Amino acid sequence: MQNAPAPIARPPLWLLVGISSCGPFALNVFIPSLPRLADAFGSSYGTAQLALTLFLVGVAVGQLVYGPFSDRYGRRPVLLFGLALGVAGSLACLFAPSMEGLLAGRFVQAFGSCAGLVLARAIVRDLHSRDRAASEIAYVTMGMSLMPMVAPSIGGLLDEHFSWRASFAVILVFVAAVAAAAAFRCPETNHNRIASVEMGHLLRGWTSLLRSRPFLGYTLAMSSNTMSFFSFLVAAPYLMVSVLERPPSEYGFWFAGCALGYLFGNFATGRYSQRIGLDRMARLGNALTFPGLVFGLIWAFFFDLQVWALFVPIFFVGFCHGLSQPNLIAGAVSVNPRLAGSASGLLGCFQMSLGALATFVMGHLQDGTMRPLAVAMMLCGIASMLLHAMAVRAMRANAARAG
Repeated sequence: MQNAPAPIARPPLWLLVGISSCGPFALNVFIPSLPRLADAFGSSYGTAQLALTLFLVGVAVGQLVYGPFSDRYGRRPVLLFGLALGVAGSLACLFAPSMEGLLAGRFVQAFGSCAGLVLARAIVRDLHSRDRAASEIAYVTMGMSLMPMVAPSIGGLLDEHFSWRASFAVILVFVAAVAAAAAFRCPETNHNRIASVEMGHLLRGWTSLLRSRPFLGYTLAMSSNTMSFFSFLVAAPYLMVSVLERPPSEYGFWFAGCALGYLFGNFATGRYSQRIGLDRMARLGNALTFPGLVFGLIWAFFFDLQVWALFVPIFFVGFCHGLSQPNLIAGAVSVNPRLAGSASGLLGCFQMSLGALATFVMGHLQDGTMRPLAVAMMLCGIASMLLHAMAVRAMRANAARAG
């Protein structure tokens, strides 16, 4: 009589949420301090926002590396290395003596802490089918979305009562705690590893994905939504703190409502994506963003700047992104399941590189109004809808040829 096969070891859901939250927490807890960081080091707001831009660049580069290496060596060792690097970068930021030192520390912090972003998606894809992965990613993202909800409020209070350095002390504690939990509770899930991570093999894997119209469509549609979000992350603190002269903690309070919309959207995706299908859910999410985007555009050009007019449309847009983004991610990493780690990393690289570009451009377009932000978000919404449609058409064409 044969013994039953041992069950596949799975990390608990709370741990997947934790490891995927390190990057978003480190990103968002510091945002309310951007205007005051410029004053602390005697620099312009455009220079201070490089702490956001370089963080996104570090996340983009890191995800490009972690995906292929986790396909070869496994998710667990690569994850632990990245989190350890995130701890080191947080220490460097905490004790940074200058703006240059802070920016360097932010890059290292981002490069390390982003390991959880790419590897949580790859772990889910290791364990689940395509449509089931969309639901699971939605639940992970729903938990992760608590970080953008609470982090700006925490950062704003720390900035008001202590200083911008206090935010990095909290980041250090959080990343270190997650790293310790991962060391004890995260098993290996990649049991179908690629042969090597030689540059030639990496290039072949990336080339294969980049030649895939479905992968590009899903990835660029997701990245367009990300550009919209990061444009808001740059513009909103400036408009709140510098133009309307509101305290950083108030920005954190309003932003928590926006993140709550994203959480609700993720919850709906987790409940219904497997039943409805990831492409229908993504299409629905993209289509529903337009009432909020149109409202923001009209207000920006015809009425005076108001706090509620800045944040209420973003609550609605955040809900819609919660519907579309987990499905777009699952579509991208399911194009070639054998390259799920590479696909997740390449998707993250596109997402954060284009997000970094959006922060750089938006940081230099501020004119004291909502107009640059409203226009940028509308263009990103249109692009996401068109690119997803391209991915769906390409998937259907590939299925017809295979049949």
